[in-house]
Amino acid sequence: MAMTSQNSIPKETKNRLRSGSAFYLSVQNLLSSGLQPKNLKIKVYGNIILPVVLYGYETWSLTLREERRLRVFENRMLRRVFGPKRDEVTDEWRKLHNEELRDLYSLHNIVLVAKSRRMRWAGHVARMGEERGVLAGETGGKETTGET
Repeated sequence: MAMTSQNSIPKETKNRLRSGSAFYLSVQNLLSSGLQPKNLKIKVYGNIILPVVLYGYETWSLTLREERRLRVFENRMLRRVFGPKRDEVTDEWRKLHNEELRDLYSLHNIVLVAKSRRMRWAGHVARMGEERGVLAGETGGKETTGET
């Protein structure tokens, strides 16, 4: 992710979701397998795929559209992790409803994780002080000052 004056949050969101989907495809056999325990699949999602998707979100302001895209992505991933459910009335397989996913996945949803990370990052920035130049994009290192 490159910082420019024309940063586009929707474009970055699309790129992050694409990266998360690509990573899912690389571990699809593990997450889709009925042989693996669900808690292992949830750990893979929460510890590997989620950070890939949320990389850099600390500095972005999420619109309702981006929040919705994140929730859709998470629900799609969780449906793949938990698999279909047999309907007791019709005795047919069906996809899990969003409420059922929330009940099965007891951790915070992706939007709350993104917002809490943003608040944590804001706290770090507030404690840094003005001499660090974080908000101005200055690092003060040799590479930015031209010193050798």
